[in-house]
Amino acid sequence: MTITDMPQSAAPDTPASYSPGRASGPPEGMARGASSPDKRKTIKPTRDRLMTTLSLVAAFGGTLVGVIGFAMSYSTLATVALSWGFSKELAPWFPVGVDASIIAFLALDLYLIRKGTPWPLLRMAAHAMTGATIWFNASSQGRISTDPVQAASHGVMPILFVIGVEAARRLIIQKARLEAGTAADRIPLHRWILSPIATPRFYRRMRLHNVTSYPEMIRRQQELIGYEQWLKRKYDGDLSKATEDELLPMKMAAHGYTVAQALAMPEQQERAAEARAEEAERRRLDAETRRELARKKAEADRLEAEGKLEAVRARVEGETGQARAHARAQVSAAERAAELEEAALETAVVAEARAREAEAERKEAQEREAKAAADVRAAELERQAAEKRRLAAEADRVAAAEAQAIETAEIAEVRQRAAEADRVAAETERAAAETRRRAAEADRLAAEENERKATADANTQAARKREAEAEYAAAERRFAAAEVERRAVEIEDVAKLTPRERAVRKVARMAFAAGAVFVGLDADEMHRELCRVVSIADVQREFDVSSTDTASKYRQEAVALIAGGYRP
Repeated sequence: MTITDMPQSAAPDTPASYSPGRASGPPEGMARGASSPDKRKTIKPTRDRLMTTLSLVAAFGGTLVGVIGFAMSYSTLATVALSWGFSKELAPWFPVGVDASIIAFLALDLYLIRKGTPWPLLRMAAHAMTGATIWFNASSQGRISTDPVQAASHGVMPILFVIGVEAARRLIIQKARLEAGTAADRIPLHRWILSPIATPRFYRRMRLHNVTSYPEMIRRQQELIGYEQWLKRKYDGDLSKATEDELLPMKMAAHGYTVAQALAMPEQQERAAEARAEEAERRRLDAETRRELARKKAEADRLEAEGKLEAVRARVEGETGQARAHARAQVSAAERAAELEEAALETAVVAEARAREAEAERKEAQEREAKAAADVRAAELERQAAEKRRLAAEADRVAAAEAQAIETAEIAEVRQRAAEADRVAAETERAAAETRRRAAEADRLAAEENERKATADANTQAARKREAEAEYAAAERRFAAAEVERRAVEIEDVAKLTPRERAVRKVARMAFAAGAVFVGLDADEMHRELCRVVSIADVQREFDVSSTDTASKYRQEAVALIAGGYRP
C-alpha cells in the first residue's frame, strides 16, 4: 500500500480489535489451523452444565435464606408486637403485613423493570420497609448498644434477603437490556487507573453518542487515529494541505460520526440533493402535464361548443330556407291560379260578347229578310240576302278562327308560366336540398368532434385506470410485504428468537422484498446478490446501528440463513 492509498480501517468481516480484557491474541497453533469452533463445541456443554448448576444452587440458597429470614422475622416481630401493645388477634398479622409489603414492592419493581417501565419509588419503599424490619428485629432483645452482637444476629437475615433480591434484580435488568440490544459495556477499572485524564473524555463520548459497546468505541478511536496518521503520511505531516472532505472524519468525530460515515457524508449529501432536484423536476413535469391536459380539455370543450353552435345555425338556416321556399312556391301557385282565373274570365266575356253580336246579326238578317220579302224586288233582295248570309257565314268562320287562335296563345302562355313556376320550385327545392346537405355535413363534423372527444376522454380514463391499477398493485405489494413481515414477526415471537437472529432474518426478508434471486447460486454468488440489493447503509438505517462491521456481519449471516433454506 502506498501512502496515497486509502487505508482500510478494518476488514469487513473481522473485528477491529480484541476485547480490552484480553492480554493477547489466539495461540499460534490455533491461528495456523487449529479448529477453534471444535474446542468451543467441547467446552460449551461443560460450561452450560456449570451455569445450570450455579443457577440451581443460587435459586435454592436464595429461597432457603428468604424462608429462614421470614420465619425468624415473623416469630420475632410477633413477640415484639405483643410487647408494643398489639392485641393477641392482631399481633400475628403485624409481621405478615411488614414482610408481605417488602415482597409485594420488590416483585412489582421487578415486574415493571421487565416491562420496561421501572418506578424507583417501589424499590425505595421496599428498602425502607426492609430497614424497618432490620431495626425491629435488632431492637427486639433490648437496647442495641447493650448487646450489639445479639442485635446483629437478629438483623442479619433481612440484610441477606435484600442482598439476594438486589442480585436477582441486577440479573433481570441485564437480561432485559441484552434482549433489547441496549446493554452498555462498562469501561474497565484499569483504564480509569492507567489513563485518568483521557478516560473521562472517552466516557463522555460514549454517553453523548449513545455507544453502548466499549470495544466499538475503542475501534472508532483506533480508526480515527489511523486515518489521521494516514493523512499526515500523505501530506508529510501538514494537515492544512488536506481537502475539506478529507478532514471531515476529524471534524465530525465530536458529533458521533465514524470515519466511514464522515467520508461517505459528501456523497450522501450529493445523492440527497440529486434526489431533491429529481423530485422538483418530477413535480414541475407533473404540473406542466396537468396544465397541458387542462388546456386541451378547454380547447376540446370550445370546439364542441362551436360544433354545436354551427349545427344549430345550419339547422335554423335549413328550416328558414325550407319555409321561404314553401312560401315562394305558395305565392307562385297563387299567382298562377289568379292568372288562370283571369284568363278564363276574359275568355268567357269575349265569348258572351260574340254570342250577343251573333244574335244581333241574326236578328238583323231576319229583319233584312222580312224587308226583302216585303220588297217588290224579291229576287234582288234574296240575292242580296244570300250574299249577306254568305258574308255573315264567312265572318262567323273568320271570327271562330280568330277566337280559336286567341285561345291557343293564352293556353301556351299559361303553360309557359307553369313551366317557369316549376323551374323556380325546382331551384327552391335544390336550395333546400343544399341547405339540408350542409346541415348534415355540420352534424357529421359535430359527430366526428364528439367521437374525438370521446376517444380523448377514453384515453385519459385508460391512463388514469392504468395509473390506479399501478398504485393498487404497489399497494398490494406493500400489503403483501407487510403481511409477510407480520407473519415472520409472529413466527419469531413463537420461536423466541434473540434480537440478533430477528435482525438477520429481517435482512434476508429485505433482500427478497428487493427482488433478489438466489436459486441456483453458490454462497459467494448469494453474497454478491444480497450486497447488490441491500447495502450496508440500508442495514444501518433499518436497525439504527452505526457500526459497518455489525451491518456487514448481519448480511453475511443472512446469506448463510438463505443458503440454509430460509424463505419468508
